[in-house]
This record gives sequence, structure tokens and C-alpha cells, in this order.
Amino acid sequence: MMSATAATLMLVEDDPSLGQLLAEELEMDGYAVDRAATVQEARGLLQQQRPALIVSDLRLPDGDGMQVLAFQQAEHPGIPFIVITAFGTVDQAVEALKAGADDFLTKPLSTDHLRLKIKRLLAQADVNRQLAEIQSRQQGEQNMGLVGDSPAMERLRGEIRQVARSQAAVLINGESGTGKELVARAIHNQSDRADRAFLAVNCAGIPPDLMESEFFGHEAGAFTGARQARKGLFAEASGGTLLLDEIGEMPLSLQAKLLRVLQEGAIKPVGADHEETVDVRILAATHVNLMKAVEGGLFREDLYYRLETLALQVPPLRDRGEDVEMLAMHFLKEACRRHNRGFIKFSDVTLRVLRDYLFPGNVRELSSAIERAVTFCDGDTIQPEHLPERIRKRQSSLQAPPADPVADSIPEWPTLEALQQDYVRKVMAAVDGNKRRAAQILGINRRTLYRWLETNPEQNS
Repeated sequence: MMSATAATLMLVEDDPSLGQLLAEELEMDGYAVDRAATVQEARGLLQQQRPALIVSDLRLPDGDGMQVLAFQQAEHPGIPFIVITAFGTVDQAVEALKAGADDFLTKPLSTDHLRLKIKRLLAQADVNRQLAEIQSRQQGEQNMGLVGDSPAMERLRGEIRQVARSQAAVLINGESGTGKELVARAIHNQSDRADRAFLAVNCAGIPPDLMESEFFGHEAGAFTGARQARKGLFAEASGGTLLLDEIGEMPLSLQAKLLRVLQEGAIKPVGADHEETVDVRILAATHVNLMKAVEGGLFREDLYYRLETLALQVPPLRDRGEDVEMLAMHFLKEACRRHNRGFIKFSDVTLRVLRDYLFPGNVRELSSAIERAVTFCDGDTIQPEHLPERIRKRQSSLQAPPADPVADSIPEWPTLEALQQDYVRKVMAAVDGNKRRAAQILGINRRTLYRWLETNPEQNS
């Protein structure tokens, strides 16, 4: 059965019989094939259209494949290019690869090997194109470095643009792992403070007895071990932006001093007898419900309302639709770079598994899953078994539909394969075994019919 692939390939080969054979083999895989026998003909085709891939003989009547390669790179850079030759040497192969060819094959040529190479190179080119699109969208100012095109992310970007114009504090709400720090950086980068400092601190990661000194600094001798004065985070971020992540973990005593910073723009270092003025924009992030913390006496009500004036909600990954696939591609590229891995892609089944999973750990969980997959993938394709077990289990449960009494009552129908065999048998009988005529009636290439008959020998009888 032919592939549904609609890619157009260019074959540059001056040997008519070999060219015909290769063209028929590739057409059986579903490709459209444009043929050229000379450098001049290849140039003419390249001036008219952009093929998905080029296969070129090295020796041609009016030149060589290297000239075709040079012309291709000038007209259509990025197209996969395979060089084939009956006179291949190591030096020629190195020269071709340095010039931009993707592979170098010698004759006699294994058509199965060539078809596999073409399939892999086209898949790699498609992944590279998707990654380039993602990177372009990431780097574009309008996307603020936030990966994703879902409506939820577009709304968030609109809100970021609005709050970035203000100098007021912003409260960033969102489940753990949704990327709240990235949102904070986007706010900073969109503001008029973009060229100044951006500091981020996790309030849950600082011991309570050191928190005041960490935030406000201290004078020399203010406490045991304070041998010299030290600036705090508020002073270091003055003129810029300070993100207080997990602000719900901040002690009540320090919350009162934070409120004064927001109201007066002043701090008092530990051990100092005077206040210092600071110009710092406060962004706060949390995954907990601060209003419930207020009701439970764990968070100051006045500080909450001061922060809540400008509040953003970062959407969970399960509400971002097709962003899952885009993020997965982004994390795959980053993981391959860190691990010094070459080309790796996702299988279609793996992408479906990722799309079906709800990701309670959000973007952070997806990033971790891709990191694991790259680590355990020995080949060039990430399969479901390379993903964490919890994700695979979720897919297994989705693949087990409940019993359907209505469907169970439908009588058993013949398979498509059985119908196909019966149809071919009738056509072969009608033409008295004439394979050429049978192929014409069936609307398929004669080689396709030969291969089908080889796998179904009973049809020849």
C-alpha cells in the first residue's frame, strides 16, 4: 500500500535504467519524483521549485553532483542532499559532507538503504523546521520567551503587557511547575526596568532566622558572625525587579516589613539605626491560595490586598491544548544540546501519549519526562517506553475502552485485507494472470503488484 507522503524528491542520475529503477522505488513509497540527467537540467528544476530532498550522482555528463549541491545551497539552503557514486573514495565523501551534503552512498546501491536514508533525512528536516519555528516564536518580542500559542497563553501575554507598564507589585498565581518565574522575567523584560537587575529568591529556601538579613542586609557586628556590612536583596535589586517566589512561606514578622517597602520604598538593615531608600519593583509568586492563608492567620490581610491589586493566573498545562507538543519539542532540543546528542525525534505514538497525559506537575513535569526520555533513548526516536511509567500507565488506561453492548451486537465484517485479496484474485482471474493488465486495472505500479504477489503466493495459483 502506498504511503500518504506527498513530498517531491529530485533525482539527478544520467544512467537511464538506474534512474528509472530508483524513481519507481521512490514512487512506490508515495513520493513524487522529478528527474534530471545533467547539472543544467537540475539547475533548471531548482529554479522552478523547491524539492523536499535531492539525490544526485557524483559524475554527470556536464559536470558533477558537487555543482548541483552548490547551486542548491545558494537557491534553497537546508534541503537534505544525498550524493551517490560508483567511484567513491573517503576523500570525496569528506569533501561532499564538508560542502553541505547530508550523506554519501556508493554503488552498487541498496535501494532499501537509500529509502531508509531518505525517510530519516526527511523526518529530521521536518523536526528541524518545527524547532526553527518554535525558536522563532520564542525569540520574537511578542512571545516574551514563553513557549505556547494556546488561547490561555495569548491571554496571559496580553495581561503581562498591561501590568508591565505599571510600577505596582504583581501577584503571580499558579500551580507548582507552571512557569511563574518565567512570567516574572517576562514582566521585567517588558517594563522600563528591562536593562536593570532582575533577582529571584525562593522564600521557602531561606532559613527564617536568616531571612531578614537576606532581604534587608545588615551592618557589621549586627549579630554573631556579621564581620562586615552586607547589602540585602532589596538594595541589590534597587532600580530593577525582585521576585519573591513562594511568598506564602514568608514569616508574618517579615511580611510587615515587606509592606513598608511597598508603601514607603524604604528598608532598614539589621543593626542599622536609619532607613535606606530603595527603588525596587516587587513581584510575588505562589502556588497556594493566599486568601485562605489570610483566613487562617498565616498571611497579613493588608499585604495580600496590596499584592492582589495586579494579579495574574498562570494556566496549568492541562488547559493549554497543543502547547504540550510545542513544549515537548522545545525541551527535546534543549536536552539534546545538554547531552551532546544528535538528531532525536518523537514517534507519533509518543506524541499522542504526551498529549493524552494531564501532567499534574505541569511544565516542570513535562521537562523532566523529556530529559529522562533523551537519557534512555539509544536510537534516534523516542518511544513511549522511554517516558516515565506513570505517563505510560495513563495511556494504557485510555486505550482500554469500556464494553459497548451495541458494538458487540454488530455482526463480524471481513477485514480490508481480506477484501483486497479477494478483489485481486478476481482481477487476476479475469485477465488470465496477465500481471501488466492486472496492474493497469488495479491502478498500481507493476512492481507493487509483484511484491504483493510475493507476499501472497496463493494469488499466483
